[in-house]
Amino acid sequence: MDQFIAVLGGDGRYLELIRQLQQMPNTTIFLVGFDKLEQGFTGLKQVDFHDLEPEKLDAVVLPITGTNQNGEIETVFSDQQIKLTKDWFQKLRPSTLIFTGITNDYLTSLTNELNLQLTALFDRDDVAIYNSIPTAEGTIMMAIEHTDYTIHSSRVIVVGFGRVGNTVANKFSALGAKVSVCARSIKDLARITEMGLTAIPLDDLPKHTEACDLLINTIPAFVIKKDSIQQLPSHALIFDLASKPGGTDFEYAEKRGIKAILSRSLPGIVAPKTSGKILADVIKQFLQNGKERA
Repeated sequence: MDQFIAVLGGDGRYLELIRQLQQMPNTTIFLVGFDKLEQGFTGLKQVDFHDLEPEKLDAVVLPITGTNQNGEIETVFSDQQIKLTKDWFQKLRPSTLIFTGITNDYLTSLTNELNLQLTALFDRDDVAIYNSIPTAEGTIMMAIEHTDYTIHSSRVIVVGFGRVGNTVANKFSALGAKVSVCARSIKDLARITEMGLTAIPLDDLPKHTEACDLLINTIPAFVIKKDSIQQLPSHALIFDLASKPGGTDFEYAEKRGIKAILSRSLPGIVAPKTSGKILADVIKQFLQNGKERA
């Protein structure tokens, strides 16, 4: 039985995602918001949003950023205005799968109200862990670009020991950096120590930043504050990998002359092909499971 997928907008990662979905048998893919893309996709249907028939769709793939609070979608490869209203969502079948990178109050409340299945891919452990690899590689790339010393023997503090923090700490340590990791939980502090890294309770961070060359934040909360920044050496760098607006007092860092960079969407910048395949693999798994249940 044929299945119909609409891909609405998306950045460079979605070019590989589309190629991967195209390999699925008996699948028709509608592309909306890719009309200014220089390269074409053979066998796919480029359509205007208003020509899309939502009642026929088995899956809808939204951009990584989902929608804004008004339901509008950001399109990188088009000037087309796309707005997903409640009326549009109501036309979808109850079995239609909706995928986004991240969600917000608008998307979550609307799909809950209409009893539609919304999957925020970046909330999934498998996607986040796979994506932490290009994130870590991108952070290493930035460290090389912005410093005049080697990563080897440099003093690195990673703030946060979640899916990204764990991988970042591991990769920098593998390059010979002297890595410390800040975490809240006793369990995480024990694991950090077991890995051969220096464990720092989060509340004690200001006591350790005077011996830090690279301060890397992965926590999406305001944790890199004035008391930590004022202890940093003048040559130190801050890389904030948390989602916008990050967790750093950027204004104070600038006053102190400390370079602080909010590094968003590194997988899409460093390895869009890999990132696109990661997302496609999860979507294909959902679609296959859905067909098995049907």
